Amino acid sequence: MGQSLENSCIHLVLGGARSGKSGYAEQLAKDSQLNVLYLATAKAFDAEMAKRIAKHQADRPSHWQTQEVTSELAQTIDQCRGENQLVLVDCLTLWLMDVMESKRGLDQAVDELLMTLQRAQVPVILVSNEISMGVVPMGELSRSYVDNLGRLHQKIAQIAENVTLMVAGIPMVVKA
Repeated sequence: MGQSLENSCIHLVLGGARSGKSGYAEQLAKDSQLNVLYLATAKAFDAEMAKRIAKHQADRPSHWQTQEVTSELAQTIDQCRGENQLVLVDCLTLWLMDVMESKRGLDQAVDELLMTLQRAQVPVILVSNEISMGVVPMGELSRSYVDNLGRLHQKIAQIAENVTLMVAGIPMVVKA
C-alpha cells in the first residue's frame, strides 16, 4: 500500500462516504503484520446501521481483537503498550458525535485524545470522514459538528506522521 508504520506512528486516513478509507486503513494494518486492536466507535441506532456494522465485522480478519468504544477512546489507546501491536480506530467521526451528544467536555475529550496520541507507544491508524468539503450546513448543531470535526482533523494532522485522503478508492498522500 506504499506507506509503512513504525513504532508510535500516527496515521490519519480521511475520506468521504464510500471513499475506501476503512478498507485502506485495514490494508495498512494487515500489511504491518502486527497484532491489531480494532477500536470500533459505531453504534447501531437502526437496522441499516446494524447491517453496516455487521459488514465491517465480516470484512475484518477473525484474529484481530475488536473492542467497541465510545467516549473512552483516549483511555483505551493509552492502555496499549504491547510489542508488535497496532491500534486501528474506525472512526473518529462517530466518536466525536458521541462526545458531543454526551454533553461531556468536548475540549477536554479532544485534548485527552491528542495527548494520548502524542505519547502512544504503538502505531495508531485513525479513520475519519472528511465532511467539510461541501456546503455550509443549515442548522446550528450541524455547523458546530462540522466545525469541531474539522478542528479535530487539523490537530491530529499536525501531530501525525502520515495523513492520507481517500478519493474514489485512491489514496492521496497529504503528509508523509
